[in-house]
Amino acid sequence: MADLPRLNGIIRALEQGKPAFTAFCAPEVDAALAMSVSKYDGIVFEMEHGAYDIRGLRDSMQYMLNRRQLVNGATLAPQVTPTVRIPPNGGEMAQWQAKQALDLGAYGIIWPHISTVDQARNAVAACRYPRLKSAPRYDPPGIRGDGPTSAVRYWGLTQQEYYTRADVWPLDPKGEILVTLMIEDLEGIANLSDMLKQVPGIGAILIGEGDLSQELGVPRQYEHPTVLEKMAYVVKTCNEHNVPVGHPHVDSKNVERVLAEGYRILMPAPVRSYAGLEKGLQLSGRA
Repeated sequence: MADLPRLNGIIRALEQGKPAFTAFCAPEVDAALAMSVSKYDGIVFEMEHGAYDIRGLRDSMQYMLNRRQLVNGATLAPQVTPTVRIPPNGGEMAQWQAKQALDLGAYGIIWPHISTVDQARNAVAACRYPRLKSAPRYDPPGIRGDGPTSAVRYWGLTQQEYYTRADVWPLDPKGEILVTLMIEDLEGIANLSDMLKQVPGIGAILIGEGDLSQELGVPRQYEHPTVLEKMAYVVKTCNEHNVPVGHPHVDSKNVERVLAEGYRILMPAPVRSYAGLEKGLQLSGRA
């Protein structure tokens, strides 16, 4: 167990000081098959703007696995790490969607529209199992329900091994669950520093520049000075707390700028166009 290598490829790249490359993907079998042999570190099954299709997610995650890859690589780590973007917080604060995705074996959850410290704390807590108050790294206290049978099989671990690794990174250095909060509005930007100070276990921040640009009155004008100014503030704030920041709209035209501005998680778009990915890998020395 002590020698078990890192399973989450997104975390692996970040730990090595490299930018991680991910992309959104529909929870559909054909898309999952295509992405399973891509050069991305991980993918994000999109279940915010599309239907919350738990059966489609289950089937897609199974098709991400390739027995030949696992044997040739001599590791249980998937070649491309599956994570999930769930619907935004509502009255129940989306705890059940996170639980279902994690129970299927997802290695991370992206939480849209996080604007307050309480919402950030709920997001991290929902991805952790409860533990004694005397346990190390108790805060935020976990609220994830216990039902990991499918996840245990998907990760290829025993149940006790899964419990050891199914915690949030980097709060738990061995944790494999990446909790990513989306900052998409001015309230979230105003509260970001407090979130990072008060909520341990935030693995990354992803800027929702689409919604942010809407609130700023310049919808989808991603190069607008006002949008870039707010995004730069998010990067600066996260750098002060050593929390990686993701950029959701990367292509071959802006990838050099995005890398230079300090983004550490890059999401080339659209999903099936690899020009931004290939150029980003070259520019970051990963090709």
